[in-house]
Amino acid sequence: MTSAAVTELAATTNETLAALSNLLIYSAMAVYTLAFFAYIAEWLLGSRSKVARTAAALTARPAAAEAEGPKVTVKSAGGTAVLERPKVVVRSSAGTRDVPDGPGAHGGDEQGDLYGRIAVSLGTLAFLLQACGVIARAASVQRAPWGNMYEFNITFSAVAVGVYLLLLALRKNVRWLGLFLTTTVLLDLGLAVTVLYTESAQLVPALRSYWLYIHVSTAIICGAVFYVGAVGTLLYLFRDSYENKLASGGRPGRFATSVLERMPAAASLDKFAYRVNAAVFPLWTFTIIAGAIWAESAWGRYWGWDPKETWSFITWVAYAGYLHARSTAGWKGRKAAYIALIAFGCWLFNYYGVNIFVSGKHSYAGV
Repeated sequence: MTSAAVTELAATTNETLAALSNLLIYSAMAVYTLAFFAYIAEWLLGSRSKVARTAAALTARPAAAEAEGPKVTVKSAGGTAVLERPKVVVRSSAGTRDVPDGPGAHGGDEQGDLYGRIAVSLGTLAFLLQACGVIARAASVQRAPWGNMYEFNITFSAVAVGVYLLLLALRKNVRWLGLFLTTTVLLDLGLAVTVLYTESAQLVPALRSYWLYIHVSTAIICGAVFYVGAVGTLLYLFRDSYENKLASGGRPGRFATSVLERMPAAASLDKFAYRVNAAVFPLWTFTIIAGAIWAESAWGRYWGWDPKETWSFITWVAYAGYLHARSTAGWKGRKAAYIALIAFGCWLFNYYGVNIFVSGKHSYAGV
């Protein structure tokens, strides 16, 4: 076989693999959509469960009864005795609460739980399809599939789902993440295949280095874990407001009660977000260091305050500020949570904003 024939065969093979990658990504999106509807069914059926009915009954007491305090009626042979029930303590100390976690999206309903399990199974299948799509994309260009924003997006969302499935495999109570994660993964993939899609191509010389595998892979992992932490932080703020309203004698709306009553307690969500962000922060530090070493190899300097480098450092400072705030008594809770969301916003701008709107040495990858 002549060299020209070999070259033509290789090009045909690469085109076939690229087409297969696209097919797998679209197939993953279809299965993620089914998982999305299964998660919706889990939440809807759970809202009709005994947990929701009990919560509604507890928050629908007449005002006069609330003024007198909670009562319990005990019937006996000689008549009826009304005994005062001990007041429920929701704050064990200043700034903390003794509130149990909710039962989850299924709300204690067996059928709701079944749909939740179906959703996880569909999400696992979609993750496998997406992972195979990423691998096929890599095979089509015979390199790491992180040379442009399209490839970064499809890998990033796959890793985020992988983190979620790993936590489930470790028997962590995180199925409440499923609906929010699946929704945003669908949005991410939709953006990737419509706006960010780029044909398979070889890398520019600056990216042809083993540091691509080290630096970019760790950046993807950090972004996926930061995202999971940001979802936990955002839900913590909603749940904390819900608990505050209950503690002050307020009555949350039916929708808020139906959703937030089944979520983990605010303290649990806060702890989850903190542990996730704290666990990945050292890896983000390593990512910046690895990028500096790669910059010296590619451009002859470790640091040049390029927009991407600058915003990576800003993100590092923001997350460092969050971790410090969590260890400071006056900044725990909501104040620290706001810093965490600002830090994740910096990460998002570092990726989308800098790559699309700002020119610099990191603009070689294109959209």
